[in-house]
Amino acid sequence: MDWEFAFLDWIQANLRCDFLDTLLPAVTFLGNGGWFWIALTLLGFIPKRTRKYAHVAAIGLILCLLCGNVILKPLIARIRPYDVNEAMRALLLVKPPHDYSFPSGHTQASFAAATAICFWKRKWGIPALILASLIAFSRMYLYVHYPTDVLAGICFGLLFATIGLLISNRLFRGKKDWDGCTATS
Repeated sequence: MDWEFAFLDWIQANLRCDFLDTLLPAVTFLGNGGWFWIALTLLGFIPKRTRKYAHVAAIGLILCLLCGNVILKPLIARIRPYDVNEAMRALLLVKPPHDYSFPSGHTQASFAAATAICFWKRKWGIPALILASLIAFSRMYLYVHYPTDVLAGICFGLLFATIGLLISNRLFRGKKDWDGCTATS
């Protein structure tokens, strides 16, 4: 845990600047409650060509909510870094979250949806993964998550999107217009 504070404090000492102080709260806002990824997923159900992605993303996001936020956060009950290093509380650039820290819900939802987009079309998935990575980094920059919270969020997001792909392919096998969702260029 000492290395995690050392990393967070390094970010504060070496990367904090007015530009990122303005940009990263806006970036993290996209992950609040998963609203951006949920909206993108719901929009994905409209055109026929993106419904496969939408199913995969929806299942991944539901798994993130249930496994990450409902089960793991209260079970592990990890205190947020700004509550341990109370000097940082006064410097927070966002409203302090009131739930537990592990895993990062912003990160897991972002990576679940971005991975689902990659399964559908890589040329759209790469920008989605870049945005997911920015959201993940913003959580550490803003001192609301430890690096291992973010790392776990990435792993869970990838896992839940993959499970979403497997479930979707099984549920819709043999259905008209469902040929199995796979990565394309």
